Amino acid sequence: MLQRIQTVYLFIAFVAAGVLPFVFPLWVTAAGEEYFFMKNLAFIALFGLSTTLSIISIVSFKKRKSQFVMGRLNIILNLILLGLFIIRLLNLSGETNKDLIVSEKGIGMILPIISIVFLSLANKAIKKDEDLVKSVDRLR
Repeated sequence: MLQRIQTVYLFIAFVAAGVLPFVFPLWVTAAGEEYFFMKNLAFIALFGLSTTLSIISIVSFKKRKSQFVMGRLNIILNLILLGLFIIRLLNLSGETNKDLIVSEKGIGMILPIISIVFLSLANKAIKKDEDLVKSVDRLR
């Protein structure tokens, strides 16, 4: 059902992966330009897959096992995305040079962490529902 808590968690993960990357830049370049995820094909693909998996998980609320598997896959995609961000973060300089900011990390870098947290909470709630259904089936 759509009113369960895992749907709320999956919706928050959807917002973190599908809406907020358009709002928050990943970093600011040395020239002062904001760098959004749309400038890199790998970021587009991973954010798009994460968003799609979140939507499919929300819609497939009757299939708890497949919902759980899609949540795990979505966590793996976000971990890959986070790894790409960390690699890029290590290559970005963040020093200042006589009151001139060379580059600046953006809040968009932590969006995969937010998604991972809420996907983990959703998987925990899905597992709890599955265990409840199994315990009721044993009583029949």
